[in-house]
Amino acid sequence: MRGQGFVAGLAFIALLAAVPAEAKAPEISLRPMPKPERSAPVAREILSTSGVLRSPRPEIRPKTLRGGSAVRAASVRTQPAPPAIVGRTGSVCGVRDIKGVTLAPIAGRLNGCGLEDGVRIDSVAGVALTQRTVVDCPTALALRTWLTDAVIPTVGRTGGGVAALRVAAHYACRTRNNQKGARISEHGRGRAVDISSIVLGNGAEITVLKGWRDARQGPILKAVHKAACGPFGTVLGPNANRFHRDHFHFDTARYRSGPFCR
Repeated sequence: MRGQGFVAGLAFIALLAAVPAEAKAPEISLRPMPKPERSAPVAREILSTSGVLRSPRPEIRPKTLRGGSAVRAASVRTQPAPPAIVGRTGSVCGVRDIKGVTLAPIAGRLNGCGLEDGVRIDSVAGVALTQRTVVDCPTALALRTWLTDAVIPTVGRTGGGVAALRVAAHYACRTRNNQKGARISEHGRGRAVDISSIVLGNGAEITVLKGWRDARQGPILKAVHKAACGPFGTVLGPNANRFHRDHFHFDTARYRSGPFCR
């Protein structure tokens, strides 16, 4: 029996030796297996439905998105719509040399503002306005009187004479000097116009800001400022306050005690 077992053991060893190397069980390692390498990057470009190459990257978020949630966009101040025109360009306010158009009534956004019978004028007495000026007819007529009786003769032929008025402000629904809590400005009723300079024929300007205390321009500006008191109910200039150091404010406010001029 022992001899037979010994022979069987030799036969088993010979059989193992005959097995190919590939069939042997792999050696088991106790070391941790290495991390798998990252797969090859996905192609950066893919075809869109139109056949054009496009990037698969997500679209850039709009600025109104933060942290994935929509943020309400800041409110944008919009300019008020221009007043509707109801007449053809030509003479307005019953005077041939006041050129402009008549306007539909303008509703004010603040209590006390608004303009019922407004006009938008481009020139007065042959003098151009640097911006189309919205006022009522009494204010347009006062501006004409001031130009014909004071500005044009006072300037005379200096620099080629008066060519235009630089308009700094006209109709605007706001408080006086844009101060919070103040009364509604005459600008908010279409009764006011602000003039910052007189433009001459040669292109030069007599400015309120620089010319008021100038030896040559000062006398002209002071003369026309004084002459405005009468045609206009309120006349303000650099001597009035800090808000008017660079322009004349003219309005046709109705005062029982007469014009207010400073």
